[in-house]
Amino acid sequence: MPGGRTTTRGPRTTVTPRGRRPSAGGAAGRRAPRPTRRHVRDRHLGRPATGVVVTGGASGIGRAVCLALAQVGRPVAAWDLDAAGARRTARMCTDEHGVPAIGLGVDVTVTAAIDPAVKRSLTALDAIGGLVHAAGIGGPGMVTDVTDESWDAVLDVNLRAGAMLTKALHPALCLASPGSAVVYISSIEGFFGNTFLAAYSASKAGVLGLTRSAAHTLGANGIRVNAVCPGAVDTPLLAPLLDLPGVRQSLEARIPLGRVAQPEDIGRTVRFLLSDDAGYITGASLVVDGGLTAIAGI
Repeated sequence: MPGGRTTTRGPRTTVTPRGRRPSAGGAAGRRAPRPTRRHVRDRHLGRPATGVVVTGGASGIGRAVCLALAQVGRPVAAWDLDAAGARRTARMCTDEHGVPAIGLGVDVTVTAAIDPAVKRSLTALDAIGGLVHAAGIGGPGMVTDVTDESWDAVLDVNLRAGAMLTKALHPALCLASPGSAVVYISSIEGFFGNTFLAAYSASKAGVLGLTRSAAHTLGANGIRVNAVCPGAVDTPLLAPLLDLPGVRQSLEARIPLGRVAQPEDIGRTVRFLLSDDAGYITGASLVVDGGLTAIAGI
């Protein structure tokens, strides 16, 4: 996992301090022991861990990413329009895995709201060495039905926000580098044209282009940028489709691995791309779809 500066907001422990030598008076001349905060460490590498900002952290893939990172000792800032859900995710990270975490209500389409959220996250986590843009909306509609409002709503969340977040977090990522990394959540719909998802397909294809461009730009700072392209995932976003009679069964019959993905499948993949195990991977788009695109799209 990426290293970086230490954080001072982990669980407490008491250690023996480096006191002065005993004076002629014996123990009375020794300074009293002082408690020291334990550094939060990456449980894979055993070194200081840096925090990760995860948008869409209240549910679905975003929440799964937060928990997967917390499991290996990464502090987490869960951002979401659903502030209460983001706070629940942060509490889960702290209660279940003992890492510093903060949940914030953030509308990532409002650029002016991003910088204050970055400052609050830095205060809570001490250092930020990762960004995961998992916030996204579907926006069903054919190109013949699209309106300015429906098009902009999807592109603003899924694509433009990713660029603005990267810009805002760039200074923090540079400070935490080497080892800093960005992961955007795209989709296999970025490769396939879906007649009923014109704006969504365009936005996810745009994320692939943003990934390549940002990887080129940020590589000079030692920051890697990659995209994950999920197939069918059992999340609130896909629930309306999966709940239609026969849809889930039809998908499972076509997916070579025989099941729809769980958010945790994507969370573990994102965790890998943020880790030093993926230290020479940048500008890539990793498909995680159970083999569906080996045959066709959704």
